Amino acid sequence: MDKAENKTPENKTSLNFLEQIIENDIKAGKNQGRVHTRFPPEPNGYLHIGHAKSICLNFGLALKYNGKTNLRFDDTNPTKESTEYVDAIIEDVKWLGFQWEEPIWYASDYFGKLYEFAEYLIKKGKAFVCDMTAEEMSKGRGTPQMPGVESPWRNRSVEENLDLLDRMRKGEFKEGERVLRAKIDMASPNMWMRDPVMYRIMHAHHHRTGDKWCIYPMYDWAHGQSDYLEGITHSICTLEFENHRPLYEWFLDALDIKESRPRQYEFARLNLSYTVMSKRKLLQLVEEKYVNGWDDPRMPTVSGLRRRGYTPASIRAFSEKVGVAKRENLIDVSLLEFCIREDLNKNAPRVMSVLNPVKLIIDNYPEGQAEELPAIINPEDPDSEKRMVPFSRELYIERDDFMEDPPKKFFRLAPGKEVRLKYAYIIRCDDVVKDEKGEITEIHCTYFPDTKSGMETTRKVKGTLHWVSIAHAEEAEVRLYDRLFTVSEPENGEEGQDFKDFINPDSLKVVKGYCEPFIKTAFAGQGFQFERLGYFAADKDSNPETGLIFNRTVTLRDSWAKSR
Repeated sequence: MDKAENKTPENKTSLNFLEQIIENDIKAGKNQGRVHTRFPPEPNGYLHIGHAKSICLNFGLALKYNGKTNLRFDDTNPTKESTEYVDAIIEDVKWLGFQWEEPIWYASDYFGKLYEFAEYLIKKGKAFVCDMTAEEMSKGRGTPQMPGVESPWRNRSVEENLDLLDRMRKGEFKEGERVLRAKIDMASPNMWMRDPVMYRIMHAHHHRTGDKWCIYPMYDWAHGQSDYLEGITHSICTLEFENHRPLYEWFLDALDIKESRPRQYEFARLNLSYTVMSKRKLLQLVEEKYVNGWDDPRMPTVSGLRRRGYTPASIRAFSEKVGVAKRENLIDVSLLEFCIREDLNKNAPRVMSVLNPVKLIIDNYPEGQAEELPAIINPEDPDSEKRMVPFSRELYIERDDFMEDPPKKFFRLAPGKEVRLKYAYIIRCDDVVKDEKGEITEIHCTYFPDTKSGMETTRKVKGTLHWVSIAHAEEAEVRLYDRLFTVSEPENGEEGQDFKDFINPDSLKVVKGYCEPFIKTAFAGQGFQFERLGYFAADKDSNPETGLIFNRTVTLRDSWAKSR
């Protein structure tokens, strides 16, 4: 994304609190007026819409203030990380339209420097090797109302601590046998300040460093120091890290870092209705096969949204509308759906498709004849070209567009009623044919040649139907995706309920659709409006030769709002 294209015009009256902080820092001359942010994902899963908001925020702030943004992988837990996740995250950030400051950064780049920093803290008497088990440390931390208990090994000598840390690094001890802890205050009201763990032993292969290390830094130890080493000025985190900020500051103080010092700021994470935003729970959905992988179009992952037909512009617009808050709140998913509708309405080509077909025969249209009728590709685009739609005697229309005994305000097709076939002619229903079960198999009509679209006519009709010529129809597998959960907050069920109890059994229906030939121009990910039906996108596996596949991105309007 070109910086000039995405620089937000300065608007003093609508600055969010992070923009206010940055502008005050620039005025005060902090960090020589530099703005350098970072996006630091853990490569232990795919990014979701919450991460997308963070990406838009961090990159957006840097763009606005002519700064830089680093993409840094927090790869400090080798048992849960993989290059698959790294590659997927890189692809997602690129797809959203942002470019990081080269190169790509990794916390593992700093393992050597972090180890030197740890030795420095030991020498200053601010870190020690502890032999307590995880259970003993947890019990010894105390409660917010009661102070913790100091480790029996808290006052080891500098020499013994350095020796033990070196032996930990060389792999002489088992996992869980020893850790390195910061020496802070076991009576602190902030639980994170009660001698937190800095290093733990993990005999695990790392996707970048291989088997070089068998001790790995904790996030709180790697976070601030990585920010410092990269020259980050504004380290923007979500609110769950607010209580970690004193520890972030303590480590920088303990290392005597005064110049070019990063600062941490927190904003409210994105909570979206009708979904879950926990990586652990999303992984559960994948591993237990409730969905078909991380890029299942029902998932809130960036790859899932992309496959469903969401566009980078719609996600950036959504992030802008959500804004930046200091308090947690629940955002209705209908706002995200509004953003994609708004984008696709302006940019998506139109096609006619029928998903629940019934045959319509125009008895007075010549057999074997076909004609091509002009139809605008996108009526929202004043420069839109036209497509040619084939028309013939036998058509498919939607079964729901016909009723034998309609209510008074039914403006679609019924016996004796007239409607317009979009881009074509006015027709009148004369008769129906049913099978032995009483289901309508054919609708017989008369067309009026002097009512061709664009001609002046005295006939007035209230209904317009879409249709597809049977002889020219392209078959497609159409996947009707809906919301994955039936309740707004699936993670907040009653006691004993699991979030998976609220999975929507109708979140995916697969039907055979019939489309006009223009659909063959579709490329993977391209969005279309199926006229009167909704917005759909060509799946990544769609192919005109082997089979067309389309995923429903969103309905034409918020159908859930009506049903709630």
